[in-house]
Amino acid sequence: MFNYCNLYSGSSGNCSYIETDNTKILIDCGVSSKKIEEALNSIGVSLKEIDAILISHEHSDHIKGLPVICKNYHIPIYANNPTFTNINQNIPDELKNKFNSNEKFEIKDTKIYPFSIPHDAAEPCGFNIFFDNKKFTIATDIGHIDNKILHNLDESDFLLLESNYEVNMLQCSRYPYPLKRRILGPNGHLSNDDAGLVVSELLKQGVNNIMLGHLSENNNFPELAYQTVMDSIISKNVDISKLSLQVADRYKPNKVVEI
Repeated sequence: MFNYCNLYSGSSGNCSYIETDNTKILIDCGVSSKKIEEALNSIGVSLKEIDAILISHEHSDHIKGLPVICKNYHIPIYANNPTFTNINQNIPDELKNKFNSNEKFEIKDTKIYPFSIPHDAAEPCGFNIFFDNKKFTIATDIGHIDNKILHNLDESDFLLLESNYEVNMLQCSRYPYPLKRRILGPNGHLSNDDAGLVVSELLKQGVNNIMLGHLSENNNFPELAYQTVMDSIISKNVDISKLSLQVADRYKPNKVVEI
């Protein structure tokens, strides 16, 4: 068994769940402990069963639930040292498990590879999680794509990929100019157009199961993200016959996916 469930995904908070035969892992906890517990309960899991929490970076939409979870559940937290240093919350030392970016480590029956990504955080990373010759990848909060990141996305059996904003919506939004510049910059977020280019390339390499995530609450919506990515793929005459493309839900869990 190797299953994935998006619990919450978007600029308002992010949390993903992975389970194998013997391991239950959360990736980020950017909503309240109560909401995470409710989402897990809806798929038949309890927070008490979670073996570890992986933290991609220290922004609030990825760590909001940490204080209460650490206090009430004492779950081991995994992050790199710069991320721990910049998390402005009291995490007990006995719960801290430090990894090095771009080096594999293990949690029970899973192998984890945290790969570096360009984002305006201390040392942000995406994750490859391996089990039973299968590969799950989560890659959000990415300012731009380069060949190293594409290499880490390649050969994924399931990929959660950022599709954060639609360019015209962002440019016409009420966001202050410095925030627009940050989002559009090389250490900001991936647009729908960017995601379309990435998916088109990955499809050529046989990556067919993709979920678009981390959508902006103000500068995107699911139907637009989906259609923009599909239009990009079709414009490049890429075969979509084997493509399964979904959009991660912001406020409730998606269906559990078997990887």
